[in-house]
Amino acid sequence: MKWESYIIVLLVTSLMAAAAAAQKATVRTTYHIYEPQKIGWNYMTASVFCATWDANKPLAWRKKYGWTSFCGPVGPHGRASCGRCLKLTNTATNAKVKVRIVDQCSNGGLDLDVGMFQKLDTDGQGYARGHLTVKYQFVKC
Repeated sequence: MKWESYIIVLLVTSLMAAAAAAQKATVRTTYHIYEPQKIGWNYMTASVFCATWDANKPLAWRKKYGWTSFCGPVGPHGRASCGRCLKLTNTATNAKVKVRIVDQCSNGGLDLDVGMFQKLDTDGQGYARGHLTVKYQFVKC
């Protein structure tokens, strides 16, 4: 019985580690001009994908984190990604931000609100190239 319990614990631990590892990646990140502060953090005005499910969330919830669209290679997509948070790290400078997924994209990575892009682009190279390379990881909001 002890070996069976040990094997089950190892299996569960391995599955949990694999699930956590599957929730992060390194991607190319561009910027989008959502500028939520100028539109009262209104999902409907911004016409974001997640408005269908999250437009009526409290204002404090909608403005707590910067906005991003998500189309990364790993993690939930579509409705399942709405409202989830990501920790982003600029691979060149190690600058970090936490953002909320409000939209979808098609670039295979992220499309950050310009304000969040600027916070990550601490050396100006992202703006010069038109993109940043960031690591993302799904985190608790």
